[in-house]
Amino acid sequence: MPMTLEQIMSEARQLPREQISELFDLLLAESFAQPDASVEQAWKAETRRRIAEIESGAVRGIPGDEVMAELRAIVGL
Repeated sequence: MPMTLEQIMSEARQLPREQISELFDLLLAESFAQPDASVEQAWKAETRRRIAEIESGAVRGIPGDEVMAELRAIVGL
């Protein structure tokens, strides 16, 4: 019978801090190893839409240095 989440958490709490961090990293990497196909497809469609808007002139891009200057002002750098 598989362990419950509570059992897994109980076991994990007994690990040294470094191993808990490593376990977390492994679980995180595993959960994002295979991208969701529907999300990938949606991002491709969104990217194509945005490129078409820029190429048609419907939207004007903002130069990267302007964006960075605005971000620095927001965070106080």
